[in-house]
Amino acid sequence: MSERVLRIVLPLIVLAFGVLVWDLVVRLNDLPPYILPGPGLVVSTLIDDWPILWTSLLATLETTFEGLALAIVGGVGLAVLFNQSRLIEHSLYPYAVILQVTPVVAIAPLLLIYLPQQAAVLACAWIVAFFPVLANTTLGLNSIDHNLADLFRLYGASRWRVLWELKLPAALPHMLAGLKIAGGLSLIGAVVAEIAAGSAGAGSGLAYRIAESGYRLNIPRMFAALLLLSIAGIAIFGLMSLIAHLALRSWHESAVARES
Repeated sequence: MSERVLRIVLPLIVLAFGVLVWDLVVRLNDLPPYILPGPGLVVSTLIDDWPILWTSLLATLETTFEGLALAIVGGVGLAVLFNQSRLIEHSLYPYAVILQVTPVVAIAPLLLIYLPQQAAVLACAWIVAFFPVLANTTLGLNSIDHNLADLFRLYGASRWRVLWELKLPAALPHMLAGLKIAGGLSLIGAVVAEIAAGSAGAGSGLAYRIAESGYRLNIPRMFAALLLLSIAGIAIFGLMSLIAHLALRSWHESAVARES
């Protein structure tokens, strides 16, 4: 059996085993649904409540991708400024670090006070996704071969031509690695903000449905919404990985080695 097949089959086997153990624990202990619903009940709840959960999932995904898009634009743009000016980098980079290390769960309630609900949720998604893009792109731009940079300057290339034709292509693998991290973090930021908004009595996203289900002891719906969130997170990571693979497969060692 090839390695590629094993990477698909083994996680599915582990998943099937986990679901089987979960079902046995519920059945053997005769646990009520408000304590721990069985996997069959979770799936049936997912089907029955699909219109509500699907609408909430779309709201969460919209916030996630908007936050991710803002993080890419802001992170890459600021990284380029950092690379072109050490003064700007030394002045602003510490504040980007502070923004990253401050827990978003502590920021979300404050943002909900000072911003409209949707803007606050979007800001949380952007905050947690911004730093990985900025840090990885900055690292990539600063890690180019100095011999190639000297060669460009020897032929009289301008600073912007060096940036466009040398630094940005060389930094692309680092940038895409940051994008894969930022995709999942953007979803986490959106979920945290939606839970905070749900605690304040507002919200429409999937995390709000989880909080609402908890208040009503509708545990099967809570598990169904959590399952949807997990699938969404896996899908986002898979999409970011596919983008990275398509962008690098023809020239970068990380993607070429995987194909060979």
